[in-house]
Amino acid sequence: MEAVSDEALLAGLGSGNPEASAAFVRRFQGRVYGLAMTMLRDPDIAEDVAQETFVRVWRHAAMYDARRGRVPTWVLAIARNLAIDRARLRSATPVDPEVIASELELATEDAPVDIAERDRVRQAVGALPDNQRRALVLAMYAGRTAREISELDGVALGTVKTRIRAAMLKLRDTLGVAP
Repeated sequence: MEAVSDEALLAGLGSGNPEASAAFVRRFQGRVYGLAMTMLRDPDIAEDVAQETFVRVWRHAAMYDARRGRVPTWVLAIARNLAIDRARLRSATPVDPEVIASELELATEDAPVDIAERDRVRQAVGALPDNQRRALVLAMYAGRTAREISELDGVALGTVKTRIRAAMLKLRDTLGVAP
């Protein structure tokens, strides 16, 4: 069976084809919901954002221009913008090293924790440039691939890989870890 292209599914969604619509949603629902969860950290709000994303994609399917980017990039940009709008409405705070550290602390309450070492890591991560910190947190903490981060942020895959590598090298130097 031949795989249907993203563009063909989008066209089917826009024209109201129920099979194409269902296939389109199945293809992108995990990425859209995952992005919303990563940004908003609330399953109910993430579901709302994902649903609104697909409604907007359906409404604006005819406006998609392949010359400006791939379908996944376009869909995730819509989801990202909606998540940002929702975060602003609820005055959400962005994921930062303090939030991560406190969640990791709760998750590892039974394990012995070196508080001084944890604070050193927290400060080192906090000192990274924003774009490097975001790429590193999405890759290491949220489990995103470089390709997914590239699509989320609308930047080249190589740029994301460079940001993650630069962040890791800075952390290694800051923390005095041997290569």
